[in-house]
Amino acid sequence: MALRNCLIRGLIFALIATLGYNFPEMAAAGKTGKVKKEKRTESDRYFDKWLNEEITYIITPDEKDVFKKLTTNDEKERFIENFWMRRAPSQGTSENEFKEEHYRRITYANERFASGIPGWKTDRGRIYITFGKPDEIESHPSGGSYQRKFYEGGGSTSTFPFEVWRYRHIDGVGDDVEIEFVDKSMSGEYRIALSPDEKDALLFVPNAGLTESEMMGMTTKAQRPYFNPTADPQTQLYSLRQKDMPFERLAQYVNLQRPPAIKFKDLQAAVTARISFKQLPFLSRIDMIRVNSQQTLVPFTIELRNSDLQFKVEGTTHRGIVNIYGAVKGLTGRIEAEFEDTITADYDARTIEQGRQTKSVYQKMLSLRPGRYRLDLVIKDVNSGNTTTDEQLILVPKLAETDLGASSVILASSIKSIRNLISSQKEQFVIGDLKVIPNVSANFLPNSDLPVYMQVYNMSIDQSKSAPVMAIEYSILQGSRVVKKIEDREGKSIEFFSASRVVVVKALPLTDLGSGEYRLRIVVTDNITGKKVETESNFKIS
Repeated sequence: MALRNCLIRGLIFALIATLGYNFPEMAAAGKTGKVKKEKRTESDRYFDKWLNEEITYIITPDEKDVFKKLTTNDEKERFIENFWMRRAPSQGTSENEFKEEHYRRITYANERFASGIPGWKTDRGRIYITFGKPDEIESHPSGGSYQRKFYEGGGSTSTFPFEVWRYRHIDGVGDDVEIEFVDKSMSGEYRIALSPDEKDALLFVPNAGLTESEMMGMTTKAQRPYFNPTADPQTQLYSLRQKDMPFERLAQYVNLQRPPAIKFKDLQAAVTARISFKQLPFLSRIDMIRVNSQQTLVPFTIELRNSDLQFKVEGTTHRGIVNIYGAVKGLTGRIEAEFEDTITADYDARTIEQGRQTKSVYQKMLSLRPGRYRLDLVIKDVNSGNTTTDEQLILVPKLAETDLGASSVILASSIKSIRNLISSQKEQFVIGDLKVIPNVSANFLPNSDLPVYMQVYNMSIDQSKSAPVMAIEYSILQGSRVVKKIEDREGKSIEFFSASRVVVVKALPLTDLGSGEYRLRIVVTDNITGKKVETESNFKIS
């Protein structure tokens, strides 16, 4: 008996190994019992959940290998978009029926098949998510008395709860597919059965639950295919269906582990050989300024070196022209925002050489809901034809109405009031009554000031003063060492406050700091509730 069981297990492992599963590595990891603890970011958890939970049954081994080799969030987001695109029944549309149906199946599996573990982890959940609703279900939720079918040997027995799912056709598996699930533990967790005898509750009870040939003394339980998969089927004295043969069941089990076939075969090429142009260098930054719980202002800023531009003489003017096009898309491909603008840099003969040493800065104010987006960007120098294409991930976080939170820390080239300016001067870089021009390269001169802009949300208001009571600590670090600390315990950094936000503006002196890379850490404390929020930003002095 032990030898036969070992034979069955060996066959299962041998066949499943053809799918690329590495059991020795899994076993080795289990033996050590050691898990290397690393700091996990929200993006890490998002991508892990997507790979190991949401699409674990439908991703191919090759796709998984490609995904694990990606190193940046942008690459992974692009992979995810291509992953769903390859499976979409209709190309070029914002709707992806395959993706919508997949997540509907996950929801259904979690609602219907949970049994101490999430429904998507169960055998029934996996089959439902991978292959969809069966064409027919034979259900025996309580088990009990059961009259075997003729191809099972006839006779009556008692069974564990079980179900039989029938599919007319499954690509890569075959026609007239039957999958039997048995709940041997009586806990609601049904597992795929490799033999019709697995549902037999009297299988190991002597002289009970016999087939017709066993009742007549012509065969014994030891001769059933479950116990002896190499036995001649004719010794059963009944006609096993071809698909009930032990090796047929085993082959079907292995085929059911494979992800479904996909429509397109070009994923790896799309990920690793995507056509792009990087002829015009630029720097960019994305900031987050909360409007309300459903809307966030997203300033997107581009910085170009004028020395990389070609200037064309028009009369007495040396003019550089750059065209910019951007499209912000959700993960389904739907365009949420689109913009196109022109940057011009004009100098005369006296100032052109000085102008070449400066930079051109452009900003587009986007308004987005919380979620994940991809920004497709094209930047073209009109005079030279040099073009750059780029993709960037935009992750707009959702902040609860009661949480103490903060916007991005904007390290600026300048921060000026625009209260007295006319409207035509208020278009770019404007946040409230301030014009905040980011220093995109975050590179500052020695002994200069470091202008800082940020917003703090959900700060408590002291009713006796009708104002927030807060302390702000600014720390400049080089490595892990604090080299300068400035404390504001009286709220002198507050530029503006309301019930929902406090605007903080501060010019930090960089005196006595040498060239190098630094980190600005800002800790804001609500003195009424004791809550704190901490945020950081890197910069250089050179």
